[in-house]
Amino acid sequence: MKMSLPTIPATSAHGLSPARRDAIERFYGALASRDFDMVDDALTHDWEDIPLTPGQAHGPAGIKPIFAMLVSAFPDLTVEIVDALADDDRAAVRMQCAGTHDGDLFGVAATGRSVHFALHEFHAFEGDRIRRTWHMEDLFGLFAQIGAWPAHAPEAA
Repeated sequence: MKMSLPTIPATSAHGLSPARRDAIERFYGALASRDFDMVDDALTHDWEDIPLTPGQAHGPAGIKPIFAMLVSAFPDLTVEIVDALADDDRAAVRMQCAGTHDGDLFGVAATGRSVHFALHEFHAFEGDRIRRTWHMEDLFGLFAQIGAWPAHAPEAA
């Protein structure tokens, strides 16, 4: 199955240099294409992900297992960049993801249900790479669509 890479809509790319736009598209493209090593060209070596997912390691290597978990839980996952706004060394990205829950997600077994959920992320740049990301996913809406909830929160790393 050929995956299309997410791109920032031309109408919302204001304030982003081409190199920073490319970094954002490569970051989300790593998830969409299942080529998780693409993050190495988008993130600084000491990239901070705030907050970390329980058990997540720091830096670019830490996001790769998270992306793999999402793709395992939603093998047909699609990623769409809906909007991006930038000013100075920061960018805000609004995304929409969709897929079928066909694998384990935080201990919740596959349900076969179709889901869609929003992500809102704020990135700070160092040069042309993403140095720090603050993120919020609509996990409440996601698990409500799945119809099941994790038994308990995993231990934080």
